[in-house]
Amino acid sequence: MSMFHLSVLSLAAVALCGHGAEAGCRTVVGSADMVTTDLAKFMANAALKNAIAAHGLKPSGQIKLTCREDTFTTYCKASRPACS
Repeated sequence: MSMFHLSVLSLAAVALCGHGAEAGCRTVVGSADMVTTDLAKFMANAALKNAIAAHGLKPSGQIKLTCREDTFTTYCKASRPACS
């Protein structure tokens, strides 16, 4: 499988998780599994931004970004509180 196909196929799904302390707030998560760390960070942040917009929420607070380097890829997860 080519690197292009690997990076296209490895974009992870976006999910809404938990509830924030404020009413109508929750933590939104975007994640990506890519061949480079920079690309994984970029795609996780893009997935987060798209998930917030898709659910009609407004971002609140700072983005938390965590990454894990595996043998051939890097997995990153971006999360941020968002409110309706």
